[in-house]
Amino acid sequence: MKLHWSPRSPFVRKVMIVLYEAGIEDRVQCVRTPVAMDKPNLDLVRDNPLIKLPTLVLDDGTSIYDSRVICAYLDELAGAGLVPAEPRARLTAERRQALGDGLLDVLLLFRQERNKPPSRQTPEWLDAFALKRDAVLKALEREAPALRETRFDLGLIAIGCALSYLDYRYADLPWRDGHPALAAWHRDFCARPSVARTAPDDAAA
Repeated sequence: MKLHWSPRSPFVRKVMIVLYEAGIEDRVQCVRTPVAMDKPNLDLVRDNPLIKLPTLVLDDGTSIYDSRVICAYLDELAGAGLVPAEPRARLTAERRQALGDGLLDVLLLFRQERNKPPSRQTPEWLDAFALKRDAVLKALEREAPALRETRFDLGLIAIGCALSYLDYRYADLPWRDGHPALAAWHRDFCARPSVARTAPDDAAA
């Protein structure tokens, strides 16, 4: 299998964590694939018409995207147990994955807007992004005790990657100050071997 990959993409990181958790990282060739909003990678369009990462290409040429679909496929392929079998637990994991991925979407859009020259920024958008970010953090702080009691799954991976992206791209935001339970959970998340091995790497970019 071939994975279109970037060392700084939080969505790619989700897939890499699943590969390490499942013990099948040696079955996937990671191909460095640059993507940018203003410079579509025309080599990637053959495998993914959306030109987005991550994209997994199976041995028969079938392409799979996005990160949620790829992670679920790899989990089923390896029998890693990262998707709960019990319906209610699976629903909770899927909801948490949607929340984590949604937070990442907000953070990526926030960064894109914030990086514009001040004269081109839309303050209302920045305020809306900040409101959503803070609302998600507040919700996750309430849920932190339950996160700690949950067996490691795709929902926790998504939430953990989103919080790590906050640290990576928004180092000036002291999000831990008002969310001590969530911060403690995230500290333990980062200590997990599969997570530590997949930290964003500027040197590889």
